[in-house]
Amino acid sequence: MFQPPACRLNQNDCRRNIHILLLLLLLVLYSSLKASLAAKPKGPGQTHLNSIRIDGDISLGGLFPVHARGHDGKPCGELKKEKGIHRLEAMLFALDRINNDNNLLPNITLGARILDTCSRDTHALEQSLTFVQALIEKDGTDVKCLGGGAPIITKPERVVGVIGASSSSVSIMVANILRLFKVR
Repeated sequence: MFQPPACRLNQNDCRRNIHILLLLLLLVLYSSLKASLAAKPKGPGQTHLNSIRIDGDISLGGLFPVHARGHDGKPCGELKKEKGIHRLEAMLFALDRINNDNNLLPNITLGARILDTCSRDTHALEQSLTFVQALIEKDGTDVKCLGGGAPIITKPERVVGVIGASSSSVSIMVANILRLFKVR
C-alpha cells in the first residue's frame, strides 16, 4: 500500500486523515449526483418526484410544504420538519388508523395523493391540477392503435377532497380551482 511520506511517521493520524478525505470525496460525489438529478426537467407524463400515492377505494388529496422555497431556479429547497414533515406524517397516521379500524369505514379503504408545495403558492397551484386530472375528459377519437383497436386511456385516481395547504392564501387559490371540479 502506498504511504505518503508524512504517514510514515504517525500511522494513526494518517489513517484518520485518509478517512476524512474519503468522506469528503463521498460528500462531493453525493452532492454532485443530487444536483444533477435535481436539474433534470420533468417531461410530460412523468410522475411527480415529490409525491406520495396510496391506493384506496376513496382517495384524499394532501398539499403540504415538505420542502422550503427553492433558490437559483430550483422549485424546492431544504426539508421543513414542523410545517411539512409533521403534517404529512399526521395525515399518513390518520389514514393508517382509519384503514385499520373496521368499525369506522367497513369494507372501504382510504387512499391518498399527497403533493409537496415547496412553500410556493404557484407551485401549489400547479400541483393541485394533479387532483383534477381524473375529471378532465380525454378524447381518444383521433388516436389510432397499430392493430386497429381502441386506445386504452388510463385515468388517474379521483380525489374527493384535499387537506391543506398550510397557508390561507394558498388554500384559497387551490380551493377556487378545485371548486370548479367539485372537489372539496
